[in-house]
Amino acid sequence: MTLRHSPPPAEPDAPPHGTSPVAVLEGGAATLRPRHHRELAARLALSAATTEGAHMRTEDVQPWLEERRAAGDFHVDRIAFDELDQWRFEETTGNVVHRSGRFFTVEGMDVVERDGPYGDGPSRRWQQPVIRQPEVGILGILAKEFDGVLHFLMQAKMEPGNPNVLQLSPTVQATRSNYTRAHRGTDVKLIDHFFQPDPDRVVVDVLQSEQGSWFYRKTNRNMCVETVEEVEVPEDYCWLTLGQIADLLHADETVNMNARTVLSCLPTEDPDGRALHSDTQLLSWFTGERSRHDIQVRRLPLASVEGWKQGAETIEHEEGRYFRVVAVAVRGSNRERVSWTQPLIEPVGLGVTAFLTREIAGVRHVLVRAVAEGGFLDTVEFAPTVQATPGNHAHLPAADQPLFLDHVLDAPDSRVLYRAVHSEEGGRFLNARSRYLVVDAGEHPAALDPPPGFLWATPAQLSTLTGHGHYVNVEARTLLACLHAMAAGTRGRK
Repeated sequence: MTLRHSPPPAEPDAPPHGTSPVAVLEGGAATLRPRHHRELAARLALSAATTEGAHMRTEDVQPWLEERRAAGDFHVDRIAFDELDQWRFEETTGNVVHRSGRFFTVEGMDVVERDGPYGDGPSRRWQQPVIRQPEVGILGILAKEFDGVLHFLMQAKMEPGNPNVLQLSPTVQATRSNYTRAHRGTDVKLIDHFFQPDPDRVVVDVLQSEQGSWFYRKTNRNMCVETVEEVEVPEDYCWLTLGQIADLLHADETVNMNARTVLSCLPTEDPDGRALHSDTQLLSWFTGERSRHDIQVRRLPLASVEGWKQGAETIEHEEGRYFRVVAVAVRGSNRERVSWTQPLIEPVGLGVTAFLTREIAGVRHVLVRAVAEGGFLDTVEFAPTVQATPGNHAHLPAADQPLFLDHVLDAPDSRVLYRAVHSEEGGRFLNARSRYLVVDAGEHPAALDPPPGFLWATPAQLSTLTGHGHYVNVEARTLLACLHAMAAGTRGRK
């Protein structure tokens, strides 16, 4: 077995992040700089290896979150659709819309997937409600160095859909409607750090997708920006190292989805530099998967969606599967607007999201899948080995169950390398939770030649792809953040 590796071209050492390397062209007309900041990756690795923060001990974070919950006035109550304020069912379409025309709408989506990617499956067609939110939000984490170690400013933020209401979120988590104050609430705190930041201080800035099964082509801007300025930290914020956040990722429902996706995009070191498939081979396989999937998606009026029924309090599937659309009244004292009502999507059942993993010639690999979802902007994205809600498939024969689901669910504790329950996006989804797992594949017959649609890749290869939009889906990005947390635990800690 040969792990493929092409050494990168030699490049000059990068100066400290935030400085401008000087390499003046003839005549002094321009300044060149290295394409990659090697020193930045080392600084991030140091932060990941540091579990004693300059401002808060890791063991104090959970009590601090409990204190912030107790200090706030947080209530989320289910209501009937006719109790929604500022929202209405549009007469002509039945779509759920906000009176301002902003925020988001709940519409219908018709999806036709013609044959399987290899021509070995029947055509599928389905219709469903979907959230359409065309505006791009900002998910931004502010970084600053303390005592020689990068710390990241995390917020204890209330989201109506989270079962425990309040979790660690990015410094800024705001839609365009939020930061332009379409809700007539207060300004979004610290948002100015993410408007036209100093290019030398940008750590990450990339557009990423969100759940393609519940959103229609939703994109958010994932950002991390370093500052050297003094920052006035509000009481619901705290500075933590990556090592501290890694420890917290092992706890259930503590680090929210928006924080996890930004963290997954941070550049990482690849000390080995080898993989079963070269990056070119990986991308060629992925491009082939995108090319072979023929998916036609169109929006349609919510009132005309087939297979779904509307009641006074829910829009749900006729067989009770998948999810339902509900309405809630919210009070959140640490939000830009203190009280409001809104629709939410509520999944039916606890999801299972897992990577099968194995070492190949001493290098950690995970089994990725090319998944097509109706709401994706570009048909297919890299996804976990398993991404399913078991109850939605219980009525199907064994041959039609998601591949590897039984292998994940039946794995003994000795092969479960990571396990935690994480919430999905609490601003649009109610009680959306999934068991995130990393499971040693053991002697599974997937071996080195997995079924069509699956491929072995290294976490480092996925990390490289998160630097580009719409390659790695949001569930796989959460697992990638968890893999980073596992790796941080194996390094020497300060």
